[in-house]
Amino acid sequence: MWKLFKRAFLIINWKTFVITFLSIASTAFCLHYHIKADFPLTLIGTAIVFPIVFSIGGAYKRREAALDEYGSIKAHGRSLYFAVSHWLENPPQELKTDIKIHLENLLNSCTQVFTNPVDKLEETEKGVYQNFHNLSVFIKSLRAHGLPSGEASRSNQFLSKMMISFERIKHIYQYRTPRTLRTYSDIFIVVLPIIYGPHFAENVTSYNYGLQYAVPVLFSVILVALDNIQSHLENPFDQQGEDDVNINVKKFIKNLE
Repeated sequence: MWKLFKRAFLIINWKTFVITFLSIASTAFCLHYHIKADFPLTLIGTAIVFPIVFSIGGAYKRREAALDEYGSIKAHGRSLYFAVSHWLENPPQELKTDIKIHLENLLNSCTQVFTNPVDKLEETEKGVYQNFHNLSVFIKSLRAHGLPSGEASRSNQFLSKMMISFERIKHIYQYRTPRTLRTYSDIFIVVLPIIYGPHFAENVTSYNYGLQYAVPVLFSVILVALDNIQSHLENPFDQQGEDDVNINVKKFIKNLE
């Protein structure tokens, strides 16, 4: 039950109450002064619902792409661990420990990048590139322990694919829904419930007292809820929504064995 309430409060917030209040105030004003009009409801779908649903679809696709690339980083990291464990004859335990440390540091630095604001990217991404550098040096050192050149080349390919996946996730993290589209949605979500006060006043005259405000309330809640869903999907790494990408470093390292 608590999870249900927690999820509900993710889509119903202070913005919901502000827009609902403005919508009710507009309807009450129009009812009091008999300002009535029958506006087309198709305008709502065209002006707000379609752009928001389009943005939700785009944000969801970016999240799925980020999950794919995150899985690629983990899979190739595990392949590097297996290369140390299985491709060497009697590998020393220190090498297994070292590759675990390198992978753990890499994933921790990735978490540091994606959970911080974008304006800190130039600073935080240095840690990721340093860990890629350390992994490259580590793979080179495996040659001294008897790793054949072909397997060393393949290990570098694993590292290269991890770097490609990181860059793709970084671009998903950097570039999101166009700011102009977000501004457009924010403006009309505030303006339309107020403008549609005469429409609500026209269509609720036969309702019992108090129920005439049910339509503007539902109208406002639905629009703001859709906008909040899009906002939570916008950044899949901020750990503020139920659908965010969670980089679980400890679990990954624990399951390497």
